[in-house]
Amino acid sequence: MPGNPDIPKAVLRVLSKASALETLRAIDADQALRQRVLDMETRFRERISTHVDGLPERSAPLSRFNTSPFVLMIYASQRHYSLISEIERDILPAKLFSSMETSAGRMVQTVVLPFYGWEDVLSSMHSVRSVIDGRRRDGKILRLATIKSGPRCLNDEMSKDIADDIVAHAEQWAQEDGVDHIEFSYGVLYGTEKTSNKKDWHVLRNIVEAKGTRFMLELPRLRWNCSFQHRGARVDVTVRIGTDWWQHLGGPTALIEVLVALIRASVIPSEPEPANYPYQVSDLGSIVCLDGIPVGYNVSLLQRGQLQWLFFLLSHYCDRLTD
Repeated sequence: MPGNPDIPKAVLRVLSKASALETLRAIDADQALRQRVLDMETRFRERISTHVDGLPERSAPLSRFNTSPFVLMIYASQRHYSLISEIERDILPAKLFSSMETSAGRMVQTVVLPFYGWEDVLSSMHSVRSVIDGRRRDGKILRLATIKSGPRCLNDEMSKDIADDIVAHAEQWAQEDGVDHIEFSYGVLYGTEKTSNKKDWHVLRNIVEAKGTRFMLELPRLRWNCSFQHRGARVDVTVRIGTDWWQHLGGPTALIEVLVALIRASVIPSEPEPANYPYQVSDLGSIVCLDGIPVGYNVSLLQRGQLQWLFFLLSHYCDRLTD
């Protein structure tokens, strides 16, 4: 089945280690930015500790791990296992990853939004604000956002529900804040346009179907945004994935600030692994390679070994990471 011809072609997202290090140096040299990173680090450490405490322990009963018998057998076959003890060793880390995947985005959202002047919105399901995760009033513009943890979080039904909520409640949002301009973002915490399953773009298409083209000011044809008029209020809706979202949220240094704060809160400093370390993931060695970094490069926020973690995380925000 052919795709929708109006879906924009994804642009290859290229990031460079050199640019990231330049941004890191600028943050390190700015007292206000540096302090924000340190404060975020403290909040991340608190939240991560609470989150980990709620995960199943190794001694928990099997029922807490929600394992699938079919997945267990396929995995056992792939690993050539013969003993239950062999697969038991893999169950806990697998469960930890899956549990964190569903809630890590919410944790990041809760920690980060206030540092950039946004309100973290907590609202009940099926309410007028249920689609809103963050909000910020900038003069006569009300900025709202629904935030997803990754680029493949949506299905067709969710895409339609988000569009219906925006169309149904835009008038009330505008009236409550006394504005006539709403800027609504579908924000994705990591990924690129290429890694998106494009269900996010279909939020825009569904808005057009819900409103009708005569109310549209800008159609989402070959673009990641649209605009419509709703009883005197202008509503701009934009899909912002990865770097675009962080730029919108907190400016050009926000992404590096957040990644550095996460690394400081999570990773014990150590010497970097050797350049010839035999990683099993085929391109991981080139991603975390430090060969291009001048020997004299030094910042107080990260030690040299932690720079590998910065590049490791940064690779989740681009289609190609260059030196």
